Amino acid sequence: MRKNFTDVDLNRSVGNLLRLGVILSVVTSLIGFIKLFMEGFKMPRKYKLLDMGTSSEKVWSHFWETLCKGEGMAIIQLGILMLIFTPLMRIIFALIGYLKEKDYTYVIISSIVLAIMAVSFFTGYAH
Repeated sequence: MRKNFTDVDLNRSVGNLLRLGVILSVVTSLIGFIKLFMEGFKMPRKYKLLDMGTSSEKVWSHFWETLCKGEGMAIIQLGILMLIFTPLMRIIFALIGYLKEKDYTYVIISSIVLAIMAVSFFTGYAH
């Protein structure tokens, strides 16, 4: 016999998701730090080189290119992205849980929050 999905189940699942997201983010960042210092990381002397003034498309392509090479800085950035996307996954996970519970008030609220986060993410600018 199948048990109904309750608030306790939802809270436990969301809590586990948040813990898992933070743990994976920290482990990924630590691996990146170790890799970065094994590569012999040195601070740049000319900080103007860091201000590329490029489009977000170039920033993302550079990120994926360096991540595929396994560079330490890109691995750290991946860990930070995982940490940023953890609350987003929490909202999606809670939305699915509210749909299972048939709690449509919270489905609407979660959908609004998700839409606000999506709009702010996709209309942001790379500086």
